[in-house]
Amino acid sequence: MTQFYDARGNLYGVVSPQQVRAFGVGLPPTAAQAAQARESWAAAAIQAFCAWLPGEKPAGAKDHRSDGLLIGPFQKKPPFDVLIVNTDGTLAERSGNGLTIFSQALREQGLMPDDGECVLQVHHDKRQGFSPLQTSVRAAEFEGLQGFWLDLGQPLFGPQAVGAQGVDSVTFDQRDLSRVPALCELNPAWGHSQFVNLGNPHCVTLVEDAEALPANAQMGAAPLLQELTRIAFAAPGGDGVPCPLGVNLQWGWREAERRLAARVFERGEGPTASSGTSASAVACAAWRVGWVTAGPVSVVMPGGTAPILLQEESGELVRVSLFGAARVMP
Repeated sequence: MTQFYDARGNLYGVVSPQQVRAFGVGLPPTAAQAAQARESWAAAAIQAFCAWLPGEKPAGAKDHRSDGLLIGPFQKKPPFDVLIVNTDGTLAERSGNGLTIFSQALREQGLMPDDGECVLQVHHDKRQGFSPLQTSVRAAEFEGLQGFWLDLGQPLFGPQAVGAQGVDSVTFDQRDLSRVPALCELNPAWGHSQFVNLGNPHCVTLVEDAEALPANAQMGAAPLLQELTRIAFAAPGGDGVPCPLGVNLQWGWREAERRLAARVFERGEGPTASSGTSASAVACAAWRVGWVTAGPVSVVMPGGTAPILLQEESGELVRVSLFGAARVMP
């Protein structure tokens, strides 16, 4: 039976490599080998562990019971290898909520240290970016919640950071941003985007009115679902425009000082109640245009609020940290 966890409305199943193999899914022996052979086993693993049982799916629910599957650990001491499987069978390079959930699962297994940092290594098969991508995690308490701080490292900005093609340069609040034609065609208010790489690629569209934030129900229904899928998903699921390898889409609005509202459409998943790396990307984009300064920032999503810590040195953003907590789903 799959154990499911919730982190800010983002749901993941967590299974060990041994569970996957016991179910008859041909998972290779190491995480590195499994990542490179992803096409031979990932879709079967999603079907085995994330599909609804007959008669179980509620009306209006997504096609799967969770937003993805976490497979690991592949060893009994850190650093811990893990695979993040999207429900379309692709692998993610990083997921803030997913790694929060995986850290909670490790804690429950007695593997997560109470003091100091623990390194998680996400293996993937993307042509761009490092594999495994490392994230340092530290158990902590924040505002009465027992959870984890994730060190997401230094962000990279601009089209070249995510391999974007066919975008225009525009000015917003005296800062250089990008205009993504495919987004502008859907809504003229979506004309100012900041590309951010946090180990995975993001396109953050900054809007000046709350009404320009798309609702999750709207993004999950035709025709917007098909259009955003075409933009965010790489082929064959989409067209990969402007990023051939796909890109996570976010919309951000400055709600108050140090408080941002956000919406998320993930490549490989679609509209999502929350996303840790997406929230971090929105905070980084807001910093880039001067909406927020370094320090604590709250990013509010339909599934919950993500506390972000931005660290700056000599006018450069050098580190982004994300706090999260997870709970077991009944």
